[in-house]
Amino acid sequence: MRMGMPKARAGQVIGLLGGSFDPPHAGHVHISREALRRFGLDRVWWLVSPGNPLKEHGPAPLEARMAACRDLVTHPRIEVSDVEAELGTRYTAQTLRAIQARYPGVRFVWLMGADNLAQFDQWQDWRDIMARVPVGVLARPGQRISARMSKAAQVYDSARLRGKRGRLLGSAAPPAWAFVNVPMLDISSTRLRARGEWTPDEKGQ
Repeated sequence: MRMGMPKARAGQVIGLLGGSFDPPHAGHVHISREALRRFGLDRVWWLVSPGNPLKEHGPAPLEARMAACRDLVTHPRIEVSDVEAELGTRYTAQTLRAIQARYPGVRFVWLMGADNLAQFDQWQDWRDIMARVPVGVLARPGQRISARMSKAAQVYDSARLRGKRGRLLGSAAPPAWAFVNVPMLDISSTRLRARGEWTPDEKGQ
């Protein structure tokens, strides 16, 4: 069942956390709460994707993942959304173009873990993403060094907001990005699947 497009008003700063959420877990909630605080965001939207183009095997059914996300999220400023399914987009750059067209006057910040920054240059139209919205990067266990040495970090080094300036990310003109070290929960969707703790067929679709 489609949820439709989230509501937003001009002037708001909204962080977008995309992913398969297969399954969602406390780490997703944790980085969302940190992003709200560290980057001066009004809200965070989880963009639960129909599928990840960089992954060989498809995720669990979207309905099951959406239900799991809704069960997990209780924070009033974090919203679960199936925007990509609603828009019919597959890649982040496409999604951002479509979202910005739908929400004139709303400022968006793309959120990612440091592991994603390490491979960001493999994303389709990654330079367009950097030119379109500010990017907030939150450190995850074992990924700090590889992320900071990544191609994207080096190419856009002069656009980085360091230290407390990261709080200005939502109002910064792209390209702009900030990297924050936060206490991270050492948990991952991959590990939960490997341990058999994610059984989407039992979630109800």
